[in-house]
Amino acid sequence: MASSGLQLLGFFLALVGIAATVAATLMVEWKKQGHGKSHRIYEGLWMSCSGNERTTCEIHESLLKLPTEVQATRAVMLLSIFLSALALVVSTVGMKCTRFMDGMNKSKSTTAMIGGIMFMVSGLLTIIITSWYVKMIVQSFNEAHHLQSYEFGKAVFVSWAGGLLTITGGTFLSCQRCSQSSSESTSSNQLLATKNPISNYV
Repeated sequence: MASSGLQLLGFFLALVGIAATVAATLMVEWKKQGHGKSHRIYEGLWMSCSGNERTTCEIHESLLKLPTEVQATRAVMLLSIFLSALALVVSTVGMKCTRFMDGMNKSKSTTAMIGGIMFMVSGLLTIIITSWYVKMIVQSFNEAHHLQSYEFGKAVFVSWAGGLLTITGGTFLSCQRCSQSSSESTSSNQLLATKNPISNYV
């Protein structure tokens, strides 16, 4: 029961992490620029928005005109989401609370561990590319004039949180020692049960 609860907790944390990663990928406020007190310009991975009280947004039409950090971040975030989707399927098959692969405890725990590792790789990709994106924004901010440079926005923090939650959930799912503890205890009980009748005959 304890290992099944840990798997459920890990799956739930990874699911929340994936939702945060998807939300961060779709958010507009990856970087921002302010002109005065009211006018704001926001740049996202898919569109840019600007305005005062009423904001107008435009979708990035040409991929080649985008900055390098936007192209790389978009590609790696999509790869992370795709890997997380595969990890969802794999971990669902390997979790103890599901009826897939019944009677194959060792293979089931190994499948759950593989799904957890995939979650960890996905979260690590998200954190690495987000940190690199922030580094590029800070570098351009230091090199350019402060009035013409961008600052990183709220989507960066959402992406970091999503990556950390995905890694944490994958860690719980890939804890094979936790998943094997209950099976080892049941096997030891069976061995004791088989030894007792033999000792009675002696």
